[in-house]
Amino acid sequence: MQQRIVSREEWLDARRELLAEERRLTRALDTLRAQRRALPWVAVETPYVFNTRSGPVSLGELFADRSQLAIYNFMLTPGSDRICNGCALIADHVDAARQHFEQADLSFAAVSRVGVDQIELAKARLGWTFEWVSSQDNSFNYDFGVSFTPADLSAGRAVYNYGTVLKQSQDMFGAHLFIKNDAGVIFHTYSTYHRGVDLLIGAFNWLDLAPKGRNESGTMSWVKLHDQY
Repeated sequence: MQQRIVSREEWLDARRELLAEERRLTRALDTLRAQRRALPWVAVETPYVFNTRSGPVSLGELFADRSQLAIYNFMLTPGSDRICNGCALIADHVDAARQHFEQADLSFAAVSRVGVDQIELAKARLGWTFEWVSSQDNSFNYDFGVSFTPADLSAGRAVYNYGTVLKQSQDMFGAHLFIKNDAGVIFHTYSTYHRGVDLLIGAFNWLDLAPKGRNESGTMSWVKLHDQY
């Protein structure tokens, strides 16, 4: 690739013009974040219990000693040993980030529909230490719009990301936020899917600053599990 070559003075003029646009978008994002935080809450009435290596764990226990919880639905489908490259890319960021966001009252857990043994194999292979639990014996994935039965797929009832009708994928990905009040009541505050999880991928934010951007020949074309590069 080759861009137009200019003097330092011309470059500074162009950079200041772009800075004005960046500042406008930053203010718009601040407004959007405030609107996100202002969304109404809905009480979680289902007593979800997840499987872990140490035994059953309730949704409330995943908060640990914090009042907020982020859950990421990691795409692992029963009957397949495939680890989703995109989910793994997001997961690679979690352990570093949670050293910080846990200090701001936010806990984290990944959830997948496969059994605990398959989850533990993936964690060991890729070196992750965050909490990762199995929803194999509950309806969490289905209730939060990331897993679908074959019957729902064939009947056109598999609705993902608030409107996209899926035809094939039994498992998709998403991020969900919860808060627990002093009485122990859990509320669902936010969920995001598909391109909405881009903001969790710090590597993309770095690449978006670079001349070649994400350097893709197709969406995430170069992304692999980090032990496959």
